[in-house]
Amino acid sequence: MNCNSHLFRNLSAEARLELTRRQLLGSGAGVLGAAALGTLLGAGLPQQAGASVKGAAVPHFLPKAKRVIYLHMVGGPSQLDLFDYKPGLAEMYDKDLPDSIRNGQRLTGMTSGQARFPVAPSKYKFAQHGQSGMWLSELLPNVGKCVDDIAFIRSMHTEAINHEPAITELQTGSQIGGRPCMGSWVSYGLGAMNQNLPTFVVLVANPTNREQEQAISAKLWSSGFLPGEHAGVSFRSKGDPILFINNPPGVSPEVRRRSIDGINALNGLSAEHLGDPEIRTRIQQYEMAYRMQSSVPELTDFNAEPESVFALYGEEARKPGTYANTVLMARRLAERGVRFVQVYLNNWDHHGNLGKRMPSQCADIDQATAGLIQDLKNRGMFEDTLIIWGGEFGRTVYSQGGLSKDNYGRDHHPRCFTMWLAGGGAKGGAIYGETDDFSYNVVKDPVHVRDLHATIMHLLGIDHERFTFRAQGLDFRLTGVEKADVVRALVG
Repeated sequence: MNCNSHLFRNLSAEARLELTRRQLLGSGAGVLGAAALGTLLGAGLPQQAGASVKGAAVPHFLPKAKRVIYLHMVGGPSQLDLFDYKPGLAEMYDKDLPDSIRNGQRLTGMTSGQARFPVAPSKYKFAQHGQSGMWLSELLPNVGKCVDDIAFIRSMHTEAINHEPAITELQTGSQIGGRPCMGSWVSYGLGAMNQNLPTFVVLVANPTNREQEQAISAKLWSSGFLPGEHAGVSFRSKGDPILFINNPPGVSPEVRRRSIDGINALNGLSAEHLGDPEIRTRIQQYEMAYRMQSSVPELTDFNAEPESVFALYGEEARKPGTYANTVLMARRLAERGVRFVQVYLNNWDHHGNLGKRMPSQCADIDQATAGLIQDLKNRGMFEDTLIIWGGEFGRTVYSQGGLSKDNYGRDHHPRCFTMWLAGGGAKGGAIYGETDDFSYNVVKDPVHVRDLHATIMHLLGIDHERFTFRAQGLDFRLTGVEKADVVRALVG
């Protein structure tokens, strides 16, 4: 140790500054490194009791939700085939979408060259459910039984028309990469509820049909300019959830403990001499990784789950990597104090073959999603666990490519789509917003992505306008600088 201390003392001031510059410029890579092992501050640090933001403690007021399970459907589910019932479109089958409806909207490169834009009514039957009378597709019978626990937003809209900027905006509040994601903001503001598991965990489920998947990159759970310990920790869907979570043969827990103590001592010297906060993050990651060696095996052992739980989620919940298994894991994480669980399910990008692909997608999610709601209710967790469900945009009413009454495709559509909230103070049975007869434009109560974020923060007890982080000389916030409103009608 003395040798290392002597070495640092003899570094020139210029060399020390250069090291600090390198670490600053390489902070993006450091964030990905943070995501590999863990996200949790030490018990004595301020964030454990809530972050101090401009002198105001977070949460700013009594929260309705303590934790979040965010179910993101990657690719953009078709609101027309699931939630936004438009019976009048049956008479418009294969007729051209009126120019007055499209009104010169920007199109993607997939359909901008089409000679015509034929209307494609949904092939699926719809029925009303619950006291709210929400119309749902026949593909979601189990979710239909839960509509009075759900707040539906049928008037979501965004500016992004392609996947990468759209999903980035849903996750981070900006179409431009590099900002902290919602889970990182929540981790930074509210801190940890369990010392032995990360505050923010990411799970990626495998769809049954894998015909047209989108990329899911670690930048979606990056902490951006927030301290690296608030990045999401990605758990693998099969095998060890975290690589190298188990000690190699011949390495006992005692040896591992001594190794970490030595590494942390060296890192402590580096932190003292260089003043780089990411070194402190690294120390916390080693400690978290050590604690996870005990907590993760119990977390991932489903043998203690009773048969009644598998009856709720379905038999697919027994198979690692499935959506049902992943959602059950999300409940187990939330139950053990993980603050924010992010679940991704791919293959909702239905440019073609929607008639054959949509049923398998809905079969993946229907029972398991309804099972999650009921399971949380059974455990007394529903009232303070916020579930978010939705994709990055919707789908067009006109068909992309060939059209038949049994099969068609739909292009990206940012002007209107449906998302929903449940639990955690969301108003069950609410149906908010309306679209036109073509499910093309919002005609009542529009909700921008910024408004959704403001509402989610509100349910967590956070005033989105006061919740900021100073970086690059600016006070950043999840909702950005443009106007964002809490949708009070969605708050129970």
